[in-house]
Amino acid sequence: MGLLFLSAMKPTPESPIGIFDSGIGGLTVASAIHHQLPHENLIYFGDTAHFPYGDKSAGLIESYGVGIAQFLLSRHCKMIVIACNTASAYAFKAVRAKVDSSVEVLNVIDPAARAIARNYPTGRIGVIATRGTVNSSIYPRKIKKLSPQTEVTSLATPLLAPMIEEGFFNNKISRTIIHSYLSKKSLQEIEALILGCTHYPLIRSEIEEYYKGKVAVFDSAELVALAVQESLQKSSLLNLGESIGNREFYVSDLTDSFSSSAAHFFTGEVALQKLDIWT
Repeated sequence: MGLLFLSAMKPTPESPIGIFDSGIGGLTVASAIHHQLPHENLIYFGDTAHFPYGDKSAGLIESYGVGIAQFLLSRHCKMIVIACNTASAYAFKAVRAKVDSSVEVLNVIDPAARAIARNYPTGRIGVIATRGTVNSSIYPRKIKKLSPQTEVTSLATPLLAPMIEEGFFNNKISRTIIHSYLSKKSLQEIEALILGCTHYPLIRSEIEEYYKGKVAVFDSAELVALAVQESLQKSSLLNLGESIGNREFYVSDLTDSFSSSAAHFFTGEVALQKLDIWT
């Protein structure tokens, strides 16, 4: 298992929540946590230098996740949220094994799997995600373990995350690509669709427009925020202060799209810091 990453300080309610993703997608999760728990202090790390994770090997993704977790623990985070589906699929176990048990580690897949199993115990469910997430079969395995009669069909949509990362959404280009994917045979006759990448909520309205209300669309951001709240309440680490929490944003490479997206999700000035944690 190797050595644990021990926090230098015992977590307190005022300790920050650490959140990480390969790029801007995890901002959807960070934003949902901020709106659900506005008094919590947040530290976000976007690994933009290594984006996208979806075409990386499992071992490489695991090493990235462990390295970022070590950085977040050095900032005394009381919880780590893996706000990336591909990293949740390939790095969650390694991060959980390395992080001291006093720090909770959450991923974005389990809350969505529980919601689907609860609401569609005998339904046909579609999943769109990066090639890495689809190849891991993590969603079918998680959902069918909870609800064996739920049918799950997955489609890799590798163009969507880079498209969103570059700011191409809510336009003719994005609609053409989205329609091309959603019209695939494997996604026909589904009752619900899981957005299996935290970038995809940024195109949720376009996906819902395609289905015209006939298919329920699930993204994990709000579900993860509720899971964060429940976990902090159980461990008595919920920040009950009255002031709005501080927010820190770090990236491994500065990009214009990250800066504009962070400003879109969080009102006020967003101080973005470049940090190479692997040097």
